[in-house]
Amino acid sequence: MRTIGNTPVDGEVRAVASGALANGDTVVVNSDGTVSVVAETSLSEASGTPVIFETSASRYLSTVFDSNSNKVVIAYMDQGASSYGKAIVGTVDPSDNSISFGTEVVFNSASSEWVAATFDSTSNKVVVAYADGANSSRGYAKVGTVSGNSISFGAASQFNGDSNSYTAMTYDSAQDRVVVAYRGQSNQYGHVNTGTISGTSITWAASLQFNAATTIFISAAYDVASGKVVIAYRDSGDSNRGKAIVGTVAAGTSAYITFGSEVQFNSGSTTDTFMAYDSSNEKIIISYRDDGNSGHGTAIVGTVSGTSISFGSEVVFEAAATSFPAITFDSSANKVVISYQDVGNSSYATAISGTVSGSSITFDTPYILYAGYATRFGTTFDSNSNKVVTCYADSIGGDFRYYGNSVVYQPASTSKNLTAENYIGIAKGAAADGTSAVVQTGCSINDAQSGLTAGQDYYVQTDGTLDTSPADPSVFAGTAVSDTKLIVKG
Repeated sequence: MRTIGNTPVDGEVRAVASGALANGDTVVVNSDGTVSVVAETSLSEASGTPVIFETSASRYLSTVFDSNSNKVVIAYMDQGASSYGKAIVGTVDPSDNSISFGTEVVFNSASSEWVAATFDSTSNKVVVAYADGANSSRGYAKVGTVSGNSISFGAASQFNGDSNSYTAMTYDSAQDRVVVAYRGQSNQYGHVNTGTISGTSITWAASLQFNAATTIFISAAYDVASGKVVIAYRDSGDSNRGKAIVGTVAAGTSAYITFGSEVQFNSGSTTDTFMAYDSSNEKIIISYRDDGNSGHGTAIVGTVSGTSISFGSEVVFEAAATSFPAITFDSSANKVVISYQDVGNSSYATAISGTVSGSSITFDTPYILYAGYATRFGTTFDSNSNKVVTCYADSIGGDFRYYGNSVVYQPASTSKNLTAENYIGIAKGAAADGTSAVVQTGCSINDAQSGLTAGQDYYVQTDGTLDTSPADPSVFAGTAVSDTKLIVKG
């Protein structure tokens, strides 16, 4: 027997109602000990007002969410300040889809191209990689620590002795390694390094090659279910086709990475590849501009198995020329969100959400985030506010100053409060919001149902009703003993 509040009799608990309860309602317990009816809540698609975070031309925008501080971090190159590398911390207010920023911080006082960032969830650090113009554009990285509305950085560490470009980053949580992929300038091949954070410094293993041909438009993601790193890119050595390859980071201090065979996901010329991991469906989704199909915005679902990846069919999400289709996964809505430049619609900043099913994806209607020229996109999901944050460079009144801008977006979705663990029973009588409610729990008999079949097992549905088939999650409600009575689960 669970005891939340005072217990009037065996098989019952008393707790404060959060929201009104009706007699016979299925009930969950909340994290604060109150109880609520099992229900679904519909959220409308919405976005906030765009907010400028940099009043000069901004390039190489990379956006990550720091789940330790619950802050968004944007790293970028500020062309208005000698192309220095900068970072800025943003805080999302979910009540009005707004975002506010602290003061920008310089992480490299020299030209800083090909900026990329990731978040190390073990050390709770942001890692920023860049090509350092003061050092022949060699690859460097710094470890950042968010505190309040600011971020501080440790010393620079070199991960590549050659100049580099098309940098992408991800974090392997199983091996606790930062992974950076890039094009080496000397041979133009695709390379990768793995790094280990200690405090505010990072050490790198030796550089390894993943593609022996000119490699550009590189992106990287970590597949949690398989414990593998996936790298997508355009293989200029094979007619500019889109390719992907699966990497396995070795355990131990060597931190080397080995690769399976590359797999083609697009037979046409592939540009602007971005990747995200759908944690609900355990899939990799690649978004890209398909230059073999008039530059249409396209996405494809990948399934990692062993050291390889297989793909479903390509799906066009924007039947017009599209650039910078930055992608993230909204775990609250269980949707992929792609933010992009819709060239076919005056190059407006646009978002579209998609739902993965099996090896395919279906998309909703495009949504305009900013009705002005926008380019150079980056995006991330803020799991604290359950909002998507997109950054881009915009035209500001049509004069193409490319200021750094950002906007908060919420796709249409249905939220559910039922989990596999929080169902506790059925309301005995009605209770108003904030009053004491009585909930019948294990082995008690609730007599406020209708239309049941005696001897039949019933399951709680996510909308609070009962049915003979399990929902997702599967939650057993009890067994009927008549058309109106249910033995509540034990």
